[in-house]
Amino acid sequence: MFSRKKEVSVNSDVNYYTARRLGDMAQSLSQLAKAFDDEIESQGQLTREDGLSALQSSAALVCEDCSKCNLYADSEKEDSYYLYYLLRAFEQKGRIDFEDMPKMFQTRCRKREAYLGHLNRSLGRATMNLSWKNRFLESRDAVISQFREMAVILEEFSHQIDQATDISAEYEYILKKQFRRYHMTVGKLLLLQYENGQKEAFLTVRTSGGRCITARDAAELMSDVMKGTRWSPARDSRSIITRQYGTVRFLEDGGYRILFGASRIPRQGEKCSGDNYTFCESQGSQVVMSLSDGMGCGEAASRESRQVVELTEQLLETGFSTRAALKLVNTVLLLAGAEQHPATLDVSCIDLHTGVLEVMKLGAVPTFILGEEGVEILAAGEVPVGVMNGVEPVLLSRKLWEGNQVVMVTDGVLDALPGDDKEQAMGAFLESLGEMTPQELADRILEFAVSCIPAPRDDMTALVAGLWRRKS
Repeated sequence: MFSRKKEVSVNSDVNYYTARRLGDMAQSLSQLAKAFDDEIESQGQLTREDGLSALQSSAALVCEDCSKCNLYADSEKEDSYYLYYLLRAFEQKGRIDFEDMPKMFQTRCRKREAYLGHLNRSLGRATMNLSWKNRFLESRDAVISQFREMAVILEEFSHQIDQATDISAEYEYILKKQFRRYHMTVGKLLLLQYENGQKEAFLTVRTSGGRCITARDAAELMSDVMKGTRWSPARDSRSIITRQYGTVRFLEDGGYRILFGASRIPRQGEKCSGDNYTFCESQGSQVVMSLSDGMGCGEAASRESRQVVELTEQLLETGFSTRAALKLVNTVLLLAGAEQHPATLDVSCIDLHTGVLEVMKLGAVPTFILGEEGVEILAAGEVPVGVMNGVEPVLLSRKLWEGNQVVMVTDGVLDALPGDDKEQAMGAFLESLGEMTPQELADRILEFAVSCIPAPRDDMTALVAGLWRRKS
């Protein structure tokens, strides 16, 4: 008994040390981001200094000791309107024409063609330097943003470890006894309980008698011992228990289960839809629905939206929080360059232990929650991903109850509905329906949208997730 208490104490000390170290790393990354977070801002236009420098260099190369037109001296005055006009004319046309120059220059300058050529080249170099400077600042801001997001991720993980309760002593004896009955020996055991009530187990275990047992069968033994709970092996854990000791990770299943439904129709005349979606399970018992609407339609839009949902899914499965994943996706698309088309991103996360829904949106249309008391509309902003740097995803949170259904659609569905208030029209339609499965509901939504128009003018997609209590 003394040795077991000592082992629990060691585990607690390790958890505390790990949490502190992760917290220190998070603080270091945050300080590193602050060190580069100065007030340098990107410029959208050529400045007065750029124009004066171009005039001065042109005069030095062409005019020599001529001072007939005084073009540089006049432009150097603080209230010089002509310099402003010159810069805006170059930005609009990409060059300065002879007609843009002052009358005195047109009539008196003997080297006007050479001067104009040097002036255009100087302003062209200034424009190129401005473009590269802005590009550098965008890249630097993206790196700083990633430092901040990594700091948040480490801080969240540190908090999770620090708040985890070691309940190994409570179940160790009976778990080892149950596993021995099925010819398995448990060497070490760590059983943790987190803030949301979910439990996680790490068992270092082997079989005896030359047998092999699946981790899923072992999870059934966990469920038998810990009454009232169901367990599953983690997806990133080993799937077979052999004669050699190995650590298997188990996760307690949530008290809720989710059923999904999806339906989509491409725009008339297109072979594929520009919308893409995914259903996945992130770390722990949390399920995620993501929906992206690529700008335009056809293959190009489909490629862009597919990239968005696949990258989002990968980040969520790795352990990034939803907010951090959306911000990083936005950063990646910003750095992809001018050829990248913006796309909307709509993510819904449902905790199967608490039944809490978190909706995060970047430019997506509202989400609808259908329950016994009617339909609730969760609306957000309209900026798609990959358009603006520093865009914060809109976070909306709600508690779901048994039988609630979450409906996500793209703008092609809402735009097809009658009336000016599209959201209210969708809400009224959902309230008019009887009880049905998520797949039936997704199909009915698209049937209704298509019935309101002669033909689909845009890609249409509907996702539905229904929440029900898990039966023991």
